[in-house]
Amino acid sequence: FCRVDPYGFERPEDFDYASYEAFFSRYLVVLTRRAIKWSKLLKGNNSIQKSLKVKRYIRKGIPSEHRALIWMIVSGAQTNMEQNPGYYHRLLEGEKNDKLLEAIKTDMNRTFPDNVKFRKTADPCLQHALYNVLVAYGHHNKAVGYCQGMNFIAGYLILITKNEEESFWLLDALIGRILPDYYSPAMLGLKTDQEVLGELVKMKVPAVAELMERHGVMWTLVVSRWFICLFIDILPVETVLRIWDCLFYEGSKIIFRVALTLIKQHQAFILEATNFPDICDKFKQITKGTFVTECHSFMQKIFTDPGSLSMATINKLRETCREKLLSQG
Repeated sequence: FCRVDPYGFERPEDFDYASYEAFFSRYLVVLTRRAIKWSKLLKGNNSIQKSLKVKRYIRKGIPSEHRALIWMIVSGAQTNMEQNPGYYHRLLEGEKNDKLLEAIKTDMNRTFPDNVKFRKTADPCLQHALYNVLVAYGHHNKAVGYCQGMNFIAGYLILITKNEEESFWLLDALIGRILPDYYSPAMLGLKTDQEVLGELVKMKVPAVAELMERHGVMWTLVVSRWFICLFIDILPVETVLRIWDCLFYEGSKIIFRVALTLIKQHQAFILEATNFPDICDKFKQITKGTFVTECHSFMQKIFTDPGSLSMATINKLRETCREKLLSQG
């Protein structure tokens, strides 16, 4: 058995190799079939237009050999990179903010201690690339600078693209466009979206919303890391990547679809909780096990389980939740 997965993460002591092997042998067949379809779609030229067909393909998963390219194209990162040649390197060569560098350095060793590629002893050690991307981004987007959680996201981007500059532009796509205001100092967008999830749960899984209210559990306690880390270290790597495939194409509503699916699927289990710590513990448990490991069936579920979920609904909820937060502030 391989103690390290294809992305460099060490598997935990209690890793269930048998059920993983069973899942992966089935999933490999799917991946092979998808890879052939994607190769036909791309026909050797590295461009695609947004269409219903492309959206359907992306929901079914991007093969790992095409993932970096497709993320770059559909997120707009590719266009930005081409329109700003040399910009990334100029950021690294320019004047630096010492406080920012200090904050980033502090987090370096805390980023994926369980990943062999981020170890000091690794060759190449991805910590250097990660440091550069975060430093460049902090100087590019001074309103955000650096915020914990960004290190994990940038780290994943580097694992997939194996390219600093591409990782920088994908990080910019996520923080600047796809996720509204998650990492600014006040984190208003993040707080808003946690409240929005609460409202959606009221609509779609009312019994769970009622349980949370009865025990005074704030949504931020159980889901803030889902939003901040975009499910990194919460769900298995393959599943996170499949979620990101859709996130880059369809935007932030994917996060709500994933969260609602986890909650809806485990409604009975969550409702067994009888007190505050118990509820928090249940929310940790629902992100483990075969349901989330079987990424292919999981992704089908996120588009069916929560029912209809339009961007218009989310934006309306965002407005009311943001106003409520600001009036409390």
